[in-house]
Amino acid sequence: MWFWCSLIAIFFWSGSDLFSKIGSETEDKNSHWKMVAAVGIVMGLHAGFELWRGVPFGIRDLLTYLPVSLLYILAMVLGYVGLRYVVLSVSTPICNSSGAVAALLCFFFLNQKISRLQLFAIALISLGILSLSAAEKTREEKERIRTSDSGNEKDSSRFIAIMFPIFYCMADGLGTFADALVLNRYLAEKSANIAYEFTFLILAAGSLFYLVVIKKEKLKFSKEKPKLLAGVCETAGQFAYIFAIGENAIVAAPLISSYCMFSVLWARLFLRERLVPKQYVSILVAVAGIVLLGMEGA
Repeated sequence: MWFWCSLIAIFFWSGSDLFSKIGSETEDKNSHWKMVAAVGIVMGLHAGFELWRGVPFGIRDLLTYLPVSLLYILAMVLGYVGLRYVVLSVSTPICNSSGAVAALLCFFFLNQKISRLQLFAIALISLGILSLSAAEKTREEKERIRTSDSGNEKDSSRFIAIMFPIFYCMADGLGTFADALVLNRYLAEKSANIAYEFTFLILAAGSLFYLVVIKKEKLKFSKEKPKLLAGVCETAGQFAYIFAIGENAIVAAPLISSYCMFSVLWARLFLRERLVPKQYVSILVAVAGIVLLGMEGA
């Protein structure tokens, strides 16, 4: 079951990446707070629906899961900021290296077991992600040298921008590790998911207050459609993810992190971001890892 939930999360979260990038305009300095508002509203609606269906939930569940929720949301905010300045093909592989980080934390600190085939598959996925990041870095550097001078100011701005997905990777990896710890000992998957969604809704309300009351922004539904679609995809992916992590975190984490490969493909198809042959090879390596994990765990 965890494998199919992982695939569902991969599909929807790659869509969330695409719509998040579309909704992250470089000139809009508050785009990340608008993303938080859109995603939080959709998640809050889903949480309300789950309560209506009779899923058990209480304020204690919200507080128990709060550290995990905040780690995930911090990672997402950092990712949304980075998307304003870094192309999706570069940002998403760096962000989703967190799956390998989480797997190592689960192995060393939670004593979760892993087979040799699963370890090899995780290595393939990690290799695909890292090689894709390296290929993008090389291509971007060549493009920069070809089109502009390598001024210190531009280099500094590029370095600062690329740090956002790196910080995302660290926060998300810690969040996944904490998720495995909490779900295994203290909280059921559905209750944890509702806690996360309500936490996001609270932060969405704070974001809207900041945008509308403090910054005097006039929000238009027609302009924010990509952000809302990102929220729908994020919510659907999260719903599948929570079950995959609860059942088999050490393998599901790196598997789901491979959704960045599909994000890169969507970026090529819909955003016209260019890929080089090395990137296609990286994608094939990661897909091979996904197939191996499916053979082992399906």
